[in-house]
Amino acid sequence: QVQLVESGGGSVQAGGSLRLSCAASGYTNSIAYMGWFRQAPGKEREGVVSMDIGVGFTHSADSVEGRFTISQDKAKNTVYLQMNNLNSEDTAMYYCAASGLLNWPLREDEYKYWGQGTQVTVSS
Repeated sequence: QVQLVESGGGSVQAGGSLRLSCAASGYTNSIAYMGWFRQAPGKEREGVVSMDIGVGFTHSADSVEGRFTISQDKAKNTVYLQMNNLNSEDTAMYYCAASGLLNWPLREDEYKYWGQGTQVTVSS
């Protein structure tokens, strides 16, 4: 089993930045991919960014390309989501997810383990 705990959410004005953290524990050797997803009120959950934690290769959704960056600290079993130039459409609950090998890095049904989520609210 893998446990994931997110932190770092909060409220920010449009144009601002936030950094989310996701700490993994448990059987972390089984993790090959980690990703960030988000769900806004009344919308389906969507993939935001993901990382092959072995080689560091990343995937990003078009809506966040150039603004959001995923990174990792292997020693701490932690991944980060740096979010810059935030706008109101980024308001959502953000979830961290982890998986073994997968085919579609931004599809939620590819991920086995999920955190509880952290709220991000962007005001204009």
